Amino acid sequence: MVDWDSLTQAANEIATRAYAPYSGYRVGAAALADDGRLVVGCNVENAAYGVTLCAECGLVSQLHATGGGRLTHFVCVNGAGEVIMPCGRCRQLLWENGGAALEVLTPEGVLAMDAVLPQAFGPADLERVATPGTNAP
Repeated sequence: MVDWDSLTQAANEIATRAYAPYSGYRVGAAALADDGRLVVGCNVENAAYGVTLCAECGLVSQLHATGGGRLTHFVCVNGAGEVIMPCGRCRQLLWENGGAALEVLTPEGVLAMDAVLPQAFGPADLERVATPGTNAP
């Protein structure tokens, strides 16, 4: 059984470390890896907005920097401590690192990742193509 309150608390704690001088919108993310490890991330803004890093990006980076594995449970909060949904780009990152079974705490409750990002594009789509530029199996 997952302790969603503790996971949300970890997301709230890391949100306080967010670097958000432009928007003032702090975000923290926390997840469990398949080996039980806790990984966290916060958003890091940049004056060139396009290179801003979402909290989920930092979390996925920490996952790989600390041994890899798969995400099993995930939550994202804003600076006010409210559970929020990851942006589209970050949903793709979560899919790649947790897959369809990743459980996500959303404002509407816990959902599997395949409900958060239905019909997701992923590694299996690449594997179906034998030669780049063709549709041959």
